Amino acid sequence: MIRVLVAEDQSAVRAGLVLILRSAPDIEVAGEAADGEQAVALARELRPDLVLMDVQMPRLDGVSATRQIVAESLADVLVLTTFDLDSYVFGALRAGASGFLLKNTEARDLLQAVRTVARGEGLISPAVTRRLIAEFAARPVREPTTDPAVLDVLTRREREVLSCLGEGLSNAEIATRLEMAEATVKTHVSRLLNKLKLRSRVQAAVLAQELGI
Repeated sequence: MIRVLVAEDQSAVRAGLVLILRSAPDIEVAGEAADGEQAVALARELRPDLVLMDVQMPRLDGVSATRQIVAESLADVLVLTTFDLDSYVFGALRAGASGFLLKNTEARDLLQAVRTVARGEGLISPAVTRRLIAEFAARPVREPTTDPAVLDVLTRREREVLSCLGEGLSNAEIATRLEMAEATVKTHVSRLLNKLKLRSRVQAAVLAQELGI
């Protein structure tokens, strides 16, 4: 059973999300929060598997709440946003969110996203991932803000996996591309995250894009 905390300040939207989540036999709504501070407090109290987090909330915004929840290893965070490429999205990813969804996502896709993040795969929407990658590609070419030498700690195979993450590939797609077992891919992802001191595979994908690998 996947336990989800729903953090959304608009009561009508929150009720709709809860209704959708409760329609799935494998998902349980552990709690509801109306602002960022309450989301952090309930995450500490309830220890859900995942927090469905709105970015624009009173008292404490979703990005700041995400940063606290991830830093304390309380839960994975799936961010909800009205805009697919606003500053909140990049802020949330850098704060350690496992992925994000648009608020107009279909109910079926929302449930699938929750299941995907719960499995440890953060790049939950190929369409949104492609737009993120396109945004990086459209930026003027400049020196990377991160020293490429940080990758020296990775093995050749781990670099290959990191490159695939930068393309927005799932574990299954990486396994097919690199001709290895999916379980082996998961091991490589976990190791490279630890070596690079990253909180999520989404952050790894952002790093791969920034370094142009």
